[in-house]
Amino acid sequence: MKIEVRLFATLAAYLPEESDGRTAALEVVLGSTVADVVRAFHIPEEVSFLTMVNGRDATPEQPLGDGDVLSLFPPLAGGL
Repeated sequence: MKIEVRLFATLAAYLPEESDGRTAALEVVLGSTVADVVRAFHIPEEVSFLTMVNGRDATPEQPLGDGDVLSLFPPLAGGL
């Protein structure tokens, strides 16, 4: 099955060279989870990020479906 992976800000450095700089199409096997995709992109365990699938919060154990959009964001800070 095919998913879209979007990595934002500093996480974009982990996208494959053939990506457009922010997104990548990825073929994954049925039953793949968010954590499986993170490992496939070789994002180190010590790197913090927020995870969303189709615009909703997601856990590492969440299974992915065909056509899903997985987005990873570095933690944001600011404000008062």
